[in-house]
Amino acid sequence: MPRDPDDIIDDKPMPLIEHLLELRTRLLWSIGAFGIAFALCYYFSTSIYGFLARPLAEILVEQGGGERRMIFTALYEAFFTYLKVALFGAIFFSFPMWATQLWLFIAPGLYKSEKKVITPFLVASPVLFVLGAALAYYFIFPLAWRFFISFETPTGAGGLPVQLEAKVSEYLSLVMHMILAFGVAFQLPVALTLMARVGIVSVDQLKRGRRYAIVGMFVVAAVITPPDIISQVGLALPLIILYELSILAATWMAPKPKPPTT
Repeated sequence: MPRDPDDIIDDKPMPLIEHLLELRTRLLWSIGAFGIAFALCYYFSTSIYGFLARPLAEILVEQGGGERRMIFTALYEAFFTYLKVALFGAIFFSFPMWATQLWLFIAPGLYKSEKKVITPFLVASPVLFVLGAALAYYFIFPLAWRFFISFETPTGAGGLPVQLEAKVSEYLSLVMHMILAFGVAFQLPVALTLMARVGIVSVDQLKRGRRYAIVGMFVVAAVITPPDIISQVGLALPLIILYELSILAATWMAPKPKPPTT
């Protein structure tokens, strides 16, 4: 009986030492890409930090803040902040290289049918992460920062004035946390569709669990975002939409029953 072409592995038999040498090569390419990206990001770390701080700066300018500043209170704080900026940028920009190297290492051992299943997820995952990060930067940050700054108390409102002087390290930590939270949360369609494809969950289970999923998304949004309603709703609503898209994608990607053989 002829074999299904999708059930054929393209890999050629290799001794263990050759697999280890190939793994070393993939690791060296990945480490090299990360090192180059880290060096470039550290060189441009002030510009990258300026880009991350722009939503806050624009709001302060709109509100007539005059000469506003960000501060650091420890001698080493600014230095380590720029190191974190470089690390964050290097991970982001070198991701395509080490993801490609990982795929080139494991792909030869997969069946053609498995490659067809995994390839769409490899493309969708970074795209969804960037979409989540963009939503946080361009939509959530301006709304949330404006909400927080609204608690400033100008001179004459009674007592001493209360004015924001954000620390560079704390602002970076908040921004990185938000970007990672939104980027990872946007992997929901990839996770659910893959689980449906391999049979861990079914489309019917996803549909029946819709109401529980909605509650869970608001809980997750409340845990991984700052304690303000803007960030929480801004993450929960896209997750609900992504959940519905996951049901559609799972319906399309779910394995079809094979016709009975005669």
